Amino acid sequence: MGKPDADGPGLPDLPPEWGRVVVPDDASALAAEAEQIRRELHATPRRAAARRAVRSPLALPLLVLLVAVLTTLAGLAAVTWPRSGRSVPEPALTPYAPPAGSAGRPLPALDLVDAGQSPVPLRALVPAMIILVDGCPCPQDVATAAALAPAGVTVVTVAGDRPVRVTPPAGATVRPLADPAGGLRAFLHLPARPNAATALLVDRAGVLVKVVPEVRSAEDYRADLARLA
Repeated sequence: MGKPDADGPGLPDLPPEWGRVVVPDDASALAAEAEQIRRELHATPRRAAARRAVRSPLALPLLVLLVAVLTTLAGLAAVTWPRSGRSVPEPALTPYAPPAGSAGRPLPALDLVDAGQSPVPLRALVPAMIILVDGCPCPQDVATAAALAPAGVTVVTVAGDRPVRVTPPAGATVRPLADPAGGLRAFLHLPARPNAATALLVDRAGVLVKVVPEVRSAEDYRADLARLA
């Protein structure tokens, strides 16, 4: 038969919270308790493995998603982050070169228009210095050309939609016309240049003597203009 309590001889001091402990004389009396403990010990690893099995399928997709999000954020930061000390250089403006083979070609048979929208045949005005002012009125350049033009040489200004009137120096004449269709520019293959005028020198036979894509000074055309008389 079992001992009545845990204070008998042969047993160490036990914690008081354990309460009354009875040690049976026959160990088979503890078989039910031992079986229950074995079942609990066997069930604990299976529950832990089940929890790991539930978590493991989600771990890899979550890791891939996290890496993708971080990569996207890094790319956006690289694109939008302000770059100090770096600036895009502005392209340098270079003067237009005269189109190859322009000199020596006959002036096209174009009809321009005057202030009253009446047609004016361009070839009827030769010899002439024709100044295209569709990119710049350039009144000073026009006045200088009119003052240098020899007798018998017509100075013509050609604007885009409407003729541009310029007050010439005393004793000089300037014929303002317009080229709404842009035929003269198309013939020259020269687009209008801001703040610059283009000059054509045409002899009595209606042949182009010289093309000045950008008039910068009278020295660009002075000698050829004198030879048109």
